[in-house]
Amino acid sequence: MKKRITLILLCAMLAASASCGGNNNGSNQNTSAAQSTTTAAASNTAKTESTDAPQGETTTSAAETTAAPEATKAQKEIPEDTPYIIENGITDRMKALADYVDGNKARLAKVFKKAKAGEPITVAYLGGSITQGSTADYLKWYARLVTEWLQAQFPDSEITEVNAGIGATGSYIGVYRADRDVTCHNPDLVFIDFSVNDTTENTERNIGSYDGLLRKLWFSDSAPAIVTIAMTMEDGTSFQQYHADVCRAYDIPMISYREAILDVINNGHIKWTDISDDNIHPNTVGHSVLTEIITSYLQSVIDDLDNIDTEHESDFSAVYKTDKYTSATLLLPGCEESMAGEGWETKADASFGNFGGLWRLKMKEGVTDGIGTLKFETEAKSIGVFYGKLITNAGQFDVVVDGEKVKTIDCDFTGGWGNYVEAAEVIDFDECGKHTIEIVPHTGKKANINISAIAITK
Repeated sequence: MKKRITLILLCAMLAASASCGGNNNGSNQNTSAAQSTTTAAASNTAKTESTDAPQGETTTSAAETTAAPEATKAQKEIPEDTPYIIENGITDRMKALADYVDGNKARLAKVFKKAKAGEPITVAYLGGSITQGSTADYLKWYARLVTEWLQAQFPDSEITEVNAGIGATGSYIGVYRADRDVTCHNPDLVFIDFSVNDTTENTERNIGSYDGLLRKLWFSDSAPAIVTIAMTMEDGTSFQQYHADVCRAYDIPMISYREAILDVINNGHIKWTDISDDNIHPNTVGHSVLTEIITSYLQSVIDDLDNIDTEHESDFSAVYKTDKYTSATLLLPGCEESMAGEGWETKADASFGNFGGLWRLKMKEGVTDGIGTLKFETEAKSIGVFYGKLITNAGQFDVVVDGEKVKTIDCDFTGGWGNYVEAAEVIDFDECGKHTIEIVPHTGKKANINISAIAITK
């Protein structure tokens, strides 16, 4: 008898959210992620970050990113090019190219054996606007389609789907919200999609936070299997190679939509506009193709289930980049560590940026007195701020730590595509200790400041 799929949407609830657990880990709201077992339309927001690297960092050119499959793929046999027609399904060449990091399959095999035995499983999808389903028809995004495919493979298992996609977020925000949005649901399998939101604007930070995200998920209580997904922009821009290096270090599977789709485009079989309505997001057809690419890999695991060694899992004993972010957590609206000064509103159920809550300050023109600070007292080893980038009436503020100004942040996004939540790292310490953090607004003009969270590690 076919089981009912339970859907938990974290990405688009506009109502108050319910608690996932008793901690502050994660990213949206102190009490919980915005979640629902009903079907809520996803917000079609996405962030196109600058791919210009600051001095001292390297960025990947369009010529490099749209080149033929990388040398590492030459180690395995790639079938010759054959005509690709979307309606006829993906080709063997696309399947081979998409198998970018084959990875250790032990945990994945355990999940499928569990489902095959009729036990319930929970599948989580953590990512940005692509995972959220931006530009695709309602419930026609890859997360829903992959879950439906899994349910068809294992009709005796009840599958719970957790869609933790939030537009305009990369792995830095992702690692901070992972506990609240994902691990609190005790997932058996987690898919990760951050390759077009992580950019070379913050290369080292994004590699480190991706490393921390894999480690945080891997060592969480439910010990989930992890499968990563590499997407691409139209010009080939993607953080794929940096993420792939982390995946190879831990032997975690990576499925590359980028390699498969750019190959058939470069060979003239389809056009980008066949699978996307902008320069980033797959449309409904694109999500269908992405689903075929993902499920082709999953099918290969299911077909070989009896031969996969489940005793020897991926090795996380050595840290690839940094373990800084494995303790990532958030201070969110309503937390006991916060004190909101004059003029600040605390909204635990606001929907700005789909984060579930915020501290908001609305300043009037010419007012310089009577505006307070937003203050936090907490244990921390590193500190960051999640704040609103605004297209109108954007303010500025200083971040003051232990009485010293350490960063000035401008919320202005005039001319941009819309308001969204941005993240800034503020300060690191040699060891964890007690600290006072103040958000001090620049006053004197009509302006708004939205603070979604204070990000800390311990």
